[in-house]
Amino acid sequence: MTQDISPLLLRIAEALERLAPPMPPAPDFAGARLFRHDSGRGLFIAAPDYLLPLEALLGVDRQIEILSGNLARFAAGLPFNHVLLWGVRGAGKSSMAKAAFMSCARDRDDLKLIEVDRDEVTALPRLFDTLRGRPERFVVLCDDLSFEDGAEAAKALKSALEGGVSGPPSNVLFLATSNRRHLMPRGHAEDRGLIAAAEDAEEEVSVSDRFGLWIGFPPMDQATYLAAVRAYARRYGLPVRGLDRRALQWAQARGGRSGRVAWQFILDHAGSRGIALPV
Repeated sequence: MTQDISPLLLRIAEALERLAPPMPPAPDFAGARLFRHDSGRGLFIAAPDYLLPLEALLGVDRQIEILSGNLARFAAGLPFNHVLLWGVRGAGKSSMAKAAFMSCARDRDDLKLIEVDRDEVTALPRLFDTLRGRPERFVVLCDDLSFEDGAEAAKALKSALEGGVSGPPSNVLFLATSNRRHLMPRGHAEDRGLIAAAEDAEEEVSVSDRFGLWIGFPPMDQATYLAAVRAYARRYGLPVRGLDRRALQWAQARGGRSGRVAWQFILDHAGSRGIALPV
């Protein structure tokens, strides 16, 4: 006579349910504008507002105008492009992305920014599916994006931006910053065979083509660098005697000129004189 094992199977199923991790809570975007996505736990962690005003970013007026216009169209439900901010380090790409978002979201409760880690790019298709159809509009920001792990991350990002058969979410704008225009890692061809490396390179370059808007940040020339230093000094009422000479010496010691270097010089200039700045 066959023994009934149904009770045993039921106990096993109940035990497995107890061992399974709990489902992540439903996203709640009501309490903040900025969030960080934890893909491992499926959580959206609220962050405080970004306080740096757009007007504090100097020498990048044209880039601000282009990015702000695209963000405004996205917020209004008009056609928009996904954005790649690329160029030299220290140019203010990440700061501009967050400051431009805050400026656009100032009077809108439905506009949110979600920051994702560049090591979690493979989770973007799932994230986009989670956000699809929600009443909010989301700017998804990935800072310092590159494909150090090869084509797998590139394929995941391309899948997210293309959206499969249903298309990309109309309420999501993807914004990435990178030091490299085509997002490719250094030493790419050295790690694999030539054919495999060429195929990976083609995959990764094809991802950068999915960004309809490329905004470049060229190296800062001396005149623009000094103009930024002087503007910061005027903004905060700092002494200006010998300012240009010291600012140039500071840039030479840092090995280059950029908005970040100008701001770091101002911090040193103020700090050495016992002047506090709102940072």
